[in-house]
Amino acid sequence: TPDSVAATFSKGVVITEYIYVAFQGAFAAITVALILGAFAERIKFSAVLLFSVLWFTFSYLPVAHMVWYWAGPDAYVSAEAAEAANATAGFLFQHGALDFAGGTVVHINAAVAGLVGAFLVGKRIGFGRESFAPHSLTLTIVGAALLWVGWFGFNAGSALEANGSAALAFVNTWVATAAAAFSWLLVEWLVKGKPSGLGAASGAVAGLVAITPAAGFVGPVGAIVMGLLAGAICLWGVNGLKRMLGADDSLDVFGVHGVGGILGAILTGVFAAPSLGGTGIWDYVANKAADTYSIADQVIVQATAVGITVVWSAVVAFIAYKLVDMFVGLRVAEDEEREGLDITSHGESAYHQ
Repeated sequence: TPDSVAATFSKGVVITEYIYVAFQGAFAAITVALILGAFAERIKFSAVLLFSVLWFTFSYLPVAHMVWYWAGPDAYVSAEAAEAANATAGFLFQHGALDFAGGTVVHINAAVAGLVGAFLVGKRIGFGRESFAPHSLTLTIVGAALLWVGWFGFNAGSALEANGSAALAFVNTWVATAAAAFSWLLVEWLVKGKPSGLGAASGAVAGLVAITPAAGFVGPVGAIVMGLLAGAICLWGVNGLKRMLGADDSLDVFGVHGVGGILGAILTGVFAAPSLGGTGIWDYVANKAADTYSIADQVIVQATAVGITVVWSAVVAFIAYKLVDMFVGLRVAEDEEREGLDITSHGESAYHQ
């Protein structure tokens, strides 16, 4: 009902559950949508719909529960109560995994499913021989700009309250993204001789992905360092790593979201340290930051969460694609792919000649 409430991360503070449902629904929808970029322009629409239902049910939901589900702060009144409450939390939450806004749940989860899909659907006709540059650089940059604006809601909103934690996440989403766009541009300039608008847009997305798990846990300087690393490493992800993997990941879902998500999730364990300007781990019984923080221990926890997410998503995605292929088939006919799916699958054209 309109009176139903959900817990936040502060004792005695709640939000309307309807709003929480809508917010989590947006996370869920965008995660499934992310996967599709890996095999754009060659998959059947019916296959997309069927795969989305299967993967969402058996990969997104379990991973989201493992990472984010807990009883809420009000249950943590004593050490005994905290232990009892923790026993009901998601598997990775119990182990102390930090993921502020979806590094594991959204980005790694989707990127792995996308990579598996790119392998199983196969390469586009002409891949490696023809140019597959974006058909409109203008729209690509407009899209990246819209994404950055929306991501402020995505990351800051994950605080579930209008408070200092949300403000920290907002500022980190601002500076990490700028740093990543800059570092991608810089490396591209050094390697290719020219900095590009497409590079800046790609770098911005890489920064957004990397800061997502860390947004409310690291300080702004840590966020800038994470952004600088993400821009350079994800540029390698869409070039060197892509060649090594040999998959036709159309929109570099794994190169940006997979590589950026893994980097961000692991570096969260480093830069969340109070000694590096982070917030540390919150002790809900004492209602203050815990007195001790071990970077090594937290990085191991973060790496474990990454590993479990990669394996879980890969297995579910592989089975889901195989089932879809069995029932409706994954790939469109060659002549339909050549003509373009706008026309052959949907009977419409994006542009009137």
